[in-house]
Amino acid sequence: MSQIGQTGAASFTSQESVGAVAEQNPYGDLDIDSFMQLLISEMQNQDPLEPMKNSEMVQQIGQIREIGATDALTSTLSALSSSQELVTASGLIGKQVTGLADDSSAVDGMVDRITVETNSENDSRSIKVHVGGKTMNIKNIREIQTG
Repeated sequence: MSQIGQTGAASFTSQESVGAVAEQNPYGDLDIDSFMQLLISEMQNQDPLEPMKNSEMVQQIGQIREIGATDALTSTLSALSSSQELVTASGLIGKQVTGLADDSSAVDGMVDRITVETNSENDSRSIKVHVGGKTMNIKNIREIQTG
């Protein structure tokens, strides 16, 4: 009877290691809302006869705060990056650039103006550089010539 238990334990260990390799980061694809729902659901469905220890509760509250802080930091860095991109683009006005236009044609000329386009579906914005009659994303500039 002890052999059956050992065999089962060995089988579980091998399955566990296979699962560990296949899912190295099982929560990597979770967004912040999904993770928070999972965490709140876990807290709501705890066994009332075996309540969570205070240290575990503090640990979970700490995780919630850490997630909120990380989300706020990500938003702040994204806004900062976007602002920096606009400052960089405005410094290009009057300079000679080459790059790839939005219609996939080559562009070579002086930057006339800069515009900001927003996409409400994914809450993003992109900086557009206008050269003559062509428009290109600032990320598609290949060369900037001074003077």
